Amino acid sequence: MAQDPQFESRKLLGRLRDTLAEDSAGQERLDRITHLIASSMGTEVCSIYLFRDEETLELCATEGLKPEAVHQTRLRIGEGLVGRVAKTSRTVNTPDAPSEQGFRYMPETGEEIYSSFSGVPIQRLGENLGVLVVQSKEARNFSADEIYALEVVAMVLAEMTELGAFIGDNDAMQARHRQSVLIRGACAQEGAAEGHVWLHEPRVVVTNPIADDPDVELKRLHEAVDQLRVGVDKMLDGAAGGDKEQLQVLEAYRMFANSKGWMRRMEQDIAQGLSAEASVEKEQNTARTRMEQVTDQYLRERLHDLDDLSNRLLRILTGQGSQTGAEMPPDPILIARNIGPAELLEYGRGLKGIVLEEGSVGSHATIVARALAIPLVIHSDRITTEALNGDHIMVDGDQGVVHLRPDESVVTAFRDKIAMQAQAQQRYASIRDKTATTLDGITISLQMNAGLMADLPSLENSGAEGVGLFRTELQFLVRNQMPKRSELSALYSRVMDAAQGKRVVFRTLDIGSDKVLPYMTREDEPNPALGWRAIRVGLDKPGVMRMQLQALLRGANGRPLAVMFPFVAQYEEYTRAAEELEKAKERERILGHPLPERIEIGAMLETPSLGFAPQKFFEEVGFLSIGGNDLKQFFFAADRENERVRRRYDTLNISFLSFLEGIVNRCNTTKTPLSFCGEDAGRPIEALCLAAMGLRTLSMRPASIGPVKSLIRRTNLTQLRQIIVDSRERGDQSVRPAVMEFLRKNGG
Repeated sequence: MAQDPQFESRKLLGRLRDTLAEDSAGQERLDRITHLIASSMGTEVCSIYLFRDEETLELCATEGLKPEAVHQTRLRIGEGLVGRVAKTSRTVNTPDAPSEQGFRYMPETGEEIYSSFSGVPIQRLGENLGVLVVQSKEARNFSADEIYALEVVAMVLAEMTELGAFIGDNDAMQARHRQSVLIRGACAQEGAAEGHVWLHEPRVVVTNPIADDPDVELKRLHEAVDQLRVGVDKMLDGAAGGDKEQLQVLEAYRMFANSKGWMRRMEQDIAQGLSAEASVEKEQNTARTRMEQVTDQYLRERLHDLDDLSNRLLRILTGQGSQTGAEMPPDPILIARNIGPAELLEYGRGLKGIVLEEGSVGSHATIVARALAIPLVIHSDRITTEALNGDHIMVDGDQGVVHLRPDESVVTAFRDKIAMQAQAQQRYASIRDKTATTLDGITISLQMNAGLMADLPSLENSGAEGVGLFRTELQFLVRNQMPKRSELSALYSRVMDAAQGKRVVFRTLDIGSDKVLPYMTREDEPNPALGWRAIRVGLDKPGVMRMQLQALLRGANGRPLAVMFPFVAQYEEYTRAAEELEKAKERERILGHPLPERIEIGAMLETPSLGFAPQKFFEEVGFLSIGGNDLKQFFFAADRENERVRRRYDTLNISFLSFLEGIVNRCNTTKTPLSFCGEDAGRPIEALCLAAMGLRTLSMRPASIGPVKSLIRRTNLTQLRQIIVDSRERGDQSVRPAVMEFLRKNGG
């Protein structure tokens, strides 16, 4: 390569193109590529690491290291030399890797015999996708030409990764733009909207990163740049005497468009074997990487200008303008880096929502969005690179949160909020502020279940007296890495702020079974619902539990706090969990953080075993909440995910109601506060019967509170209780027929 680097680089890219063109699976392609690069560069080792999540790299292919290390070796970002390349987006080139600061020895790879190391980032438009590494036994620095060739190859790998050329069964080789993404921005216009993505400037897709004829590509580049310069000059002429700031931007455009250095670097990329489009994007990658590292606002703006100019040049080269042929969805959520007021007005009220990477609360676009009453979230980092046209998206303008490709749990919670806003519970508006008191004077406390900030406005709108269950796992499930303690404490604080003094019961992390964190190793269990989940995970992995408990204590900031541990099956699990909370309190006290004025420590009764716990448990526990969904499936040995069996068992079954009554009696004896939460609490008939069995607090989704309250207020609970007793004495399997007959006769 040293004799004719450009020729060798073009030859390598040509072989790479041929390999990519072969009909083979993603893993096989990667394996061939590492072999090809190692043989072309004369190195013993070539390895490709790809991100499996935002924080973790995985060895996905190698030539030279131990094959069994593939998909087993993982590094955190910043860990080892590979992690340093990923973190800094800068090349590491050293003749003596083991002596480098931060070097991490990975014995499973067998790399200890290799001295030289060179790693370059695999990235596209500022988004890190992985790291390309070559190693050799000989202690030497790789030449500038060799490093440049690696960078060019990494550029091609990034493009092909984006196009799905390396899809496999492993997490690091999953198809891109498929996972759920939670993006936090800032609220610019309130409201909630669900729809599908419409990109203001669709992403340019480079499908031909490798070129056959450099002369042809140079000609294409020069013609496109000439067209770009003419366009910029026309824009300047049209803006003459206009807005000073706009003129400054256009002057910067013209400066970059006529930059000899920019042109020379792209010409050099083409000489190495890249197409004109790929050469533009390679320089755009470099600009975006620099932009992330520059703190000076003026320089950042100028790099942004170069980024915009590159996009314009790419559209000229590819012909991929704003008119791509895609059809706007009927429920468009507009996605853009930024947008002017005129462009926004052109879209008009047809938009369901708007999400911007930039923007400001006082911008003209924000003023237009407010005038059109369109929910708007600004400062949504990465949204334009994460979203694709047609993606399902939910926008929470109230909280400044965007759910891209949301999972089912998020969709359900969010749609509840939209339904609450749209319908405003008109049917039940007249009783919203009244108590749920029966005709015979028994008052039932109706509370709501929540799991997102999007739920909290429903606390006031629905008439709920508090939050009987706040599911904290959603904040862990909607992201690809463990949330930080500071992020969680800020969230919990906002939840309590939104509750405005009403009680909020925070359920600690409930994972396992049907809720698996994407960044935790999935356990291969024959029956996950009966396996390692909820409190069992928390007690076996106390670090996560301690972090969350500290976040809850800090989020309370001196206010009363209610914490509930899920899936407690026996007394000892509760005492161990309570001890962890006491330890967390002591740590917070030592650190000088304010402690809650009062802490309630509760447990969820979701297994029949806890109903028969020692009396001491009922005396010690601060409160109990019956988790009806899980309890019912364990009580009847009927998987609630199995349609063939779950419908066979009725909540109003005499056996189940009698079991609940036994728990009510034990709690009455020890004066232990008891509630019921789950789907059945939100079904009016079931809720009424639960109240008849002695339950005085029910927690449900917000939209259910009105219907449940309405029926409770029209019923004599003492009479209903007698109907249930009579049904039991007759030996009925379910009280439902008798209850329905009673309600029909009494106008229920």
